[in-house]
Amino acid sequence: MKYAIVGTGSRHKMFRGAVAETYADRNALVGLCDINEKRLALSANAVPASGNGVATYRAEDFPQMLSEQKPDTVIVTVPDYLHHDYIVEAMRAGSDVMTEKPMTIDLEKLKAILDAQKETGRKVTVTFNYRYTPARTQLKDILMSGAIGDVTAVSFRWYLDRVHGADYFRRWHRYKDQSGGLLVHKSTHHFDLVNWWLGSSPVSVSAHGTRSFYRAETADALGLNPRGPRCHSCQSAGSCDFRLDLEADPALKALYLDAEDEDGYLRDRCVFDDDITIEDTMQVQAVYGTGASLNYTLCAYSPWEGLEVKFYGTKGELSHRHVEVHGVFGGKREKAAGSESMTTTLHLAGQQPRQLDVWEGEGDHGGADPVMLGYLFDPDAGEDRYGRSSSHIDGAWSILTGIAANRSIETGETVHIDEFLAEHGIDLPQKEW
Repeated sequence: MKYAIVGTGSRHKMFRGAVAETYADRNALVGLCDINEKRLALSANAVPASGNGVATYRAEDFPQMLSEQKPDTVIVTVPDYLHHDYIVEAMRAGSDVMTEKPMTIDLEKLKAILDAQKETGRKVTVTFNYRYTPARTQLKDILMSGAIGDVTAVSFRWYLDRVHGADYFRRWHRYKDQSGGLLVHKSTHHFDLVNWWLGSSPVSVSAHGTRSFYRAETADALGLNPRGPRCHSCQSAGSCDFRLDLEADPALKALYLDAEDEDGYLRDRCVFDDDITIEDTMQVQAVYGTGASLNYTLCAYSPWEGLEVKFYGTKGELSHRHVEVHGVFGGKREKAAGSESMTTTLHLAGQQPRQLDVWEGEGDHGGADPVMLGYLFDPDAGEDRYGRSSSHIDGAWSILTGIAANRSIETGETVHIDEFLAEHGIDLPQKEW
């Protein structure tokens, strides 16, 4: 199979490695495309030598890459608000598409993707690696078994610490018109998990969101004055716990700081700027087609990082807690490790709660990435009894919760999904689980 990648920032490396190294015996990387010549060169130079090397193209030459290289699949890892352009153009050129989450950020762009897919019949895969994390797959396995009966409600809380969480407020993600906000960019993972776990999709959504922490007032209270537009030249950088030192990280320096002159992109903007348009504190309530309800919280400035989820069922409860990072102490980010970092508890009615042995794996994202990449790039991977692969239908339903939540935050009203879709002329079939 021939693959081409558009977008050579940090996220594309996982896909490049899978195609050009791990599964190179059955796949070929035939093209790389980006707006930035320096990032293009970094990526091309990292591809193991073979033949004449991989062809590189500027963003404006994307159509030329499609016509010259004729990739079977185009992998899209550009900023979220540009996904639809490349997905649609690739499908119309005869290629299938593999895209990073979220598939896109609003209903207008979603309609463009769905219309093009219907017109061309091409395949769109959204890479939801969280489904493949062994511990999350275990939850699906338990729910599929019927151990807790019918699921009636889900409580889901996601915590981003003040390193990871802050990073969304210094990059392009900080503008809602580029990322859809964290309820689309980040939470699409979480809403997809709930859709997959429940085997259902939302029928109504209501939400509340604020930017409570990443504000100028917080910086003032911390004594961070004067402040510059970016960490690299900020007079308060030496006393700021939120500083990103691009000079100190060779990979980030090469990928971004040294490449700024190409496109003007600044990777270390101040997280307390007034022009930020996304929220850092969000709560969502949703009702699903099965009748189950969801209470969801995302906080982007927690003292620790991880998740807590509880399923309430007619026969009992299933709980899971994952501590990814204990916290930041003395400037060091203490990552959690070992079996104590994840706990899963099954509590059936009339019985004592039982601590289960949590499924584990090796590799990034809790062991998810190697498993997912195997199913994506190895044709002999076999059938997946958990149905973890994700199509454009899954991609659409995953972002709908976040897009509807954004609408609810704007209007203060509950959003009914069927009416919301009809308003935008979108005919989205229900997922067949």
